[in-house]
Amino acid sequence: MRVGDDGPMKVLVTGHDGFIGTVLLPLLRAAGHEMVGLDTYLFHDCLWGSERDGEVEAIAKDVRDVVAADLEGFDAVIHLAAVSNDPVGNLDPACTHEINHRASVRLAQVAKQVGVPRFLFSSSCSLYGAAGDRFLDETAPFNPVTAYGHSKVLAERDIEALADDSFSPTFLRNATVYGASPRFRSDLVVNNLAALAYTTGEIKLMSDGTPWRPLIHVEDVARAFLGVLSAPRDLVHAQAFNIGSTAENYRVREIAEIVQEAIPGSAVVFASGAGPDRRTYKVSFEKFARSLPDSKPTRTVREGVRELRVFFERSSITAQDALGPRGQRIEHVRHLMALGRLEPSLRWKTADSRATGRNGRNRPSDR
Repeated sequence: MRVGDDGPMKVLVTGHDGFIGTVLLPLLRAAGHEMVGLDTYLFHDCLWGSERDGEVEAIAKDVRDVVAADLEGFDAVIHLAAVSNDPVGNLDPACTHEINHRASVRLAQVAKQVGVPRFLFSSSCSLYGAAGDRFLDETAPFNPVTAYGHSKVLAERDIEALADDSFSPTFLRNATVYGASPRFRSDLVVNNLAALAYTTGEIKLMSDGTPWRPLIHVEDVARAFLGVLSAPRDLVHAQAFNIGSTAENYRVREIAEIVQEAIPGSAVVFASGAGPDRRTYKVSFEKFARSLPDSKPTRTVREGVRELRVFFERSSITAQDALGPRGQRIEHVRHLMALGRLEPSLRWKTADSRATGRNGRNRPSDR
């Protein structure tokens, strides 16, 4: 494979078996890229419907255990693998930093060492943290309030320091993602409120509804990665981009109202003790829209919630699905730990190991 704006690439996608990865792979394939996945398959059992990507060559390995041989011969790495949200991140902040910060930096170092020229890092707008009502662009100060957000700040800082003429990292600071996926998550705000509305009739708010959240459809996130991957190097080299749409910033209570409109018979309720949430941030996405106009998001939350309703109908979702291990990442982790299959470090127990070397690549069905 060749590197450049006019041809396909050989791409390693870490976390390819997750919420975003299973939506991204078909787009990469359609664009003609050769793909290899790398995943510990922690959430492989959280399947909704059928796989979209079909057969994909993959390395079953924890990102903390990557070695140089795993990365040789690739034109780019898309690094999605991470402790995926605040509840799981807060379960063990030290583990979150080990995976999201130190393992991400080491992955970038090894990629640079073996000559991988491009590195796309999946970051998050949550690194802006507690920020109030003003719009934040990529120059805004960081103010993370969770281990997850803090780990993304540190990873960006240390990976950016590796940038040079031979190694080009780009940082995609995703807005809060929503939408259907083969690895659907019901612990993201739009997905959560819509799933609760559909399965229980209640749109339960855990805060007072005032916090701001920027939102983006999962397919728009995938398209953004595809656009950055194919963009001229000079345009994206060592750059951070907020990924989303400026018009798609909402207060949580506005999201609840959109869900109520789309799912008849549902009602907004407040959880006992619901109060202000320190995490509140409005984000400007104009830099990405100017730089890669063909890749800017096109979907709206209203469209997304209508799509989710159809997805729920097709998948016959239940309240247990929405609140339990199938949809909630923290509940799935706790379930695996309770079964004795997963260590507190988020590593598989020895008898459950999924790890293979580069010469032992496998698909999930081979595990």
